[in-house]
Amino acid sequence: MSTTALPRPLVTSLIEDAVTAPSMHNAQPWRFVHRTDTDTIELYGDPSRGMPRQDPDHRSLHIGCGAALFGLRVSAVHRGLRPVVRLLPSPGDPWRLADVRFDDPDDADGGDDDLGTLHAALARRHTSRFPYTEERVPSEVIDGLCAAAVLEGCRLIVPGAWHTDAVLHLVHVSELFEAADEAVRAEITAWTRTGAAGEGPDTEGIPSYAFGPRQYDVTSPVRDFGARQQVPGRSSARFEKRPQIALLGTAEDTPEAWLKAGQAMQRVLLQATLDGLATSLMSQPLEWPELRTEARDPDSAVGFVHMVIRLGYGPEGRATPRRPASDVLTFA
Repeated sequence: MSTTALPRPLVTSLIEDAVTAPSMHNAQPWRFVHRTDTDTIELYGDPSRGMPRQDPDHRSLHIGCGAALFGLRVSAVHRGLRPVVRLLPSPGDPWRLADVRFDDPDDADGGDDDLGTLHAALARRHTSRFPYTEERVPSEVIDGLCAAAVLEGCRLIVPGAWHTDAVLHLVHVSELFEAADEAVRAEITAWTRTGAAGEGPDTEGIPSYAFGPRQYDVTSPVRDFGARQQVPGRSSARFEKRPQIALLGTAEDTPEAWLKAGQAMQRVLLQATLDGLATSLMSQPLEWPELRTEARDPDSAVGFVHMVIRLGYGPEGRATPRRPASDVLTFA
């Protein structure tokens, strides 16, 4: 039973931190309910913000919600709280993705007090779709990111040369698939914001300032949200010749594994931010079943790849909009 009564302003602050998480096309597919009688925060997925064509199984939706869950954990520990998480607590409600309560220290979240050190990165972490330098990320930094993924029950694999080339090839093939699929193009357009009439709210989606420049070449695993749109003043640039990527994966391919992958992804991204790295996410080759299986290394223990993360040194990028806590949080 909770020993900490959570006042509404505190709960609101926790959610404001949680929703800084990345999600597919910045759709923000989450909602939270604070049960005041038990001081439990329930996390729900919002299928109305899903991508029926690109994410029919809701894998990316779960990953985004898992990232928000991790941000909630970080925020709680930063404020001296002890979060205890239960994933998929209600078999009868598959959209109730997690319950978070706040218990005695001996029962709480594995005693992961180091989570609080990541809090400063929540507001700083932004997806950067800009060119990075050719400077290689030191092995000790990579090792730290891999360790961060393990703490969340996942694996972060840095592919060798042949595997990197194979994944980048899959990126380019997926771009061809996307160009030929009208439904996919429509979903992407629905979540981009260029200031044109009839677009969705400016509290969600990918704004044009976050598109990054157009690429001179096709080596970088960065989705071009503005490929088919006129964006005044958008520049072009040459991206790094050898992008540094890492693959985040799990042994299983279940909703629970997806939620763990989302938490691991956010932990890796926040640690990378503290390490001075810029990052961007690429799920494009993983959105096609015929390509996703080819992304994994057959010699690896990772059975399923959930995200391709690009790492390097470059511009941090700007924050993309978020819905206010009042839109995603209910007190009950």
